[in-house]
Amino acid sequence: MQRFFAGLTDPGLLRTSNQDAYYLDNLGRFFVVADGMGGHAGGQEASRLAIEAIYHYLDNHWDSSESPDVMLRKAFIAANDAILKDQYSHPERADMGTTAVAVMFWGPDHEPWCAHVGDSRLYRLRGAKLDQITMDHTWVAKAIEDGELTVDESKHHPWRHVLSQCLGRKDLNRIDIQSLDVLGGDRLLLCSDGLTEELSDPLIATHLKSIRACPTAAESLVDAAKQRGGRDNITVVVVAFQD
Repeated sequence: MQRFFAGLTDPGLLRTSNQDAYYLDNLGRFFVVADGMGGHAGGQEASRLAIEAIYHYLDNHWDSSESPDVMLRKAFIAANDAILKDQYSHPERADMGTTAVAVMFWGPDHEPWCAHVGDSRLYRLRGAKLDQITMDHTWVAKAIEDGELTVDESKHHPWRHVLSQCLGRKDLNRIDIQSLDVLGGDRLLLCSDGLTEELSDPLIATHLKSIRACPTAAESLVDAAKQRGGRDNITVVVVAFQD
């Protein structure tokens, strides 16, 4: 299948800086979105370090004998280590961290795989149906899973942004990795929570399915999030598949 892709990041309407970052591989092998935290300089540095570390690991090991799940895990560990090393050298950034979500297409059959830490998400649009592929690493997501909160209650819960995992922590113990099912006509969306905080899943689906060109779809999603408040940085990567 042919892959078409585009990405866009925007500071939003209230933030003075953009702590998000994304990467599009020129060959369409892998894509990454990261959402930094820890103040202006810290968040920007954390997301940048994560993007660079993941890119370098995947690029340098692309032709190795490592399986795709091992490769993604080691790439995320490299990102975590890079942030920890920077924290040690720059104590003023000791609290910085970042979420990250990555998709790669590996091997001769271009097998799709995903890895994520935190609440940056991967969605798949198939026809008119939008599925959230990743599960947020947040206190609220775990409470929903355990039946302690409903989805509606979670939308306004004061702890909805509290992460249970992020890159840049010595106690990182969860990197979710999974293979993906992708068909011709599908679309994947990688995004930071600046998008999902403003747009419901049905609204995201509407923008993804109604616009064919990936750059235009990305711009439409970002603009819609800004029209509904744009309270955080907004980053999207759209990947479309065609037989």
